[in-house]
Amino acid sequence: LSGLDPAQPYFQGTPTEVRLDKSDADFVDVIHTDSAPTIPNLGFGMSPAIGHLDFYPNGGVEMPGCEKNPVSQIVDIDGIWEGTRDFVACNHLRSYKYYSDSIIYPDGFLGYSCASYDLFQSGDCFPCPEEGCPNMGHYADKFKDKVKNDFVKLYLNTAEARDFPLWRYKVTVTLSGKKKVKGYVNVALYGSDGNTKQYQITKGTLKPDNTYTAYIDAEINVGEVTKVKFLWNNNWINPTLPKLGAATITVEAGENR
Repeated sequence: LSGLDPAQPYFQGTPTEVRLDKSDADFVDVIHTDSAPTIPNLGFGMSPAIGHLDFYPNGGVEMPGCEKNPVSQIVDIDGIWEGTRDFVACNHLRSYKYYSDSIIYPDGFLGYSCASYDLFQSGDCFPCPEEGCPNMGHYADKFKDKVKNDFVKLYLNTAEARDFPLWRYKVTVTLSGKKKVKGYVNVALYGSDGNTKQYQITKGTLKPDNTYTAYIDAEINVGEVTKVKFLWNNNWINPTLPKLGAATITVEAGENR
């Protein structure tokens, strides 16, 4: 059974006979996309973990792309009917959109087991453990024989619009150069299955020999990394013409470590 943002009003906190529960099937996976309290936030979905695997994309409360202004939502690209529904219940309805995207991307929507979304964001629960990460949505049941704990909370990020899946990488850059300079460092990944746009790894004071780490959620699974593009800029013309390079760049894919 797959729960697509199961309803909160009249159901949250009720006995298991009343609401969706892991005892309802051999395997119950749940996608939580609108788990803010109903009062005052009008969250339609329930927040507690109730299945064998509970996925909280983007933290499970506010979905990216749902904070668009009402007019642009009502005249949505998918038509006025879809746009109006999104305006009323955008976060709630993301659950089925993620699910339908998950059918097309068997390798997408990896959920990282973590104590909280904040810890996931800061990279604490990266990469996937030895047995791998479950996929949110249609292919969640591939993981059914690997569930060890009572409740498993899984976190991941998605894009603002379809296609929704993102693939998580850890990028570590050690700089080389003569002296420190202000600016930012961007990195793009190239691989056997495609390349990403540029992602900012750090900004502010850039010191040679220092190491900077960022977790990026890329719009594509690049496959085997073949090259990395490094770019730095200080956004203004510096008469001393400072030079910075990358002594090393390490890329770790969340999925296969």
